[in-house]
Amino acid sequence: MNLNIKGKNVLVTASSSGIGKAVAEFFINEGCNVAISSSNKENLLKTVNEFKSSHNYEVLWEVCDINIKSEIEQLVKTVSTTFGSIDILVNNCGGPTPGYFEELTDENWDHAFNQVLMSAVRFTRLVLPEMKIKNWGRIINITSLSVKQPVDNLILSNSLRSGVTVFAKTLSSQIGKYNITINNVAPGYTLTSRLYELAVVRAKQLNISHEEVLANMANDIPMKRLARPDEIAAMVGFLASEQAGYITGQTIVVDGGVTKATY
Repeated sequence: MNLNIKGKNVLVTASSSGIGKAVAEFFINEGCNVAISSSNKENLLKTVNEFKSSHNYEVLWEVCDINIKSEIEQLVKTVSTTFGSIDILVNNCGGPTPGYFEELTDENWDHAFNQVLMSAVRFTRLVLPEMKIKNWGRIINITSLSVKQPVDNLILSNSLRSGVTVFAKTLSSQIGKYNITINNVAPGYTLTSRLYELAVVRAKQLNISHEEVLANMANDIPMKRLARPDEIAAMVGFLASEQAGYITGQTIVVDGGVTKATY
């Protein structure tokens, strides 16, 4: 399928690894102009070199801590100056601290608020003016299946990612007339370093190995396997396409069927 996005300018945040990296690679393969970011310069440069080696592509990159407003502003300025504008924004971020309610401090909540919700709000605010001028834009937020089915020890993620979904739904009715869509992709259990970290935490709680935790996760999924990052990226890419121009304000779960919610 020709997604009709060749030459579009794309910014994928928190994209030096995992789902963000897979999303960036998808858009590179579609012939887009792609910018990536991460708070970890070493990981970022590693990904830049990988894309250069595997795709002969010089991806635009910049170090950015998405918890810091000034760094978000600088990243958007750099990408907009280099590309001329940002047509497609993918709001991605790492997962906030896992834990149960009584284990978490105000500092944990404040950090998660900036990391998950305010980063999406700030990036979106900055790209919207140019999208309105061009009368075209795509904003896709990477959330989690937890917005449909909360995960017991991820109360920060459950709470703040749900905020992102409602933010997107509300905003969709305000920007649709500009031919701008905003949607959420909610991945299920996906083979990333984040999932590995959560498995290690769960293993210590259950006094079993993290390999057993991952195997149990896969066994609970109707498709009996964990997702690959590129499978999440494919949905992001479709929502960025011309063909998805009438889809907005939606949260699409990509989870192999593990979520039991019907709405």
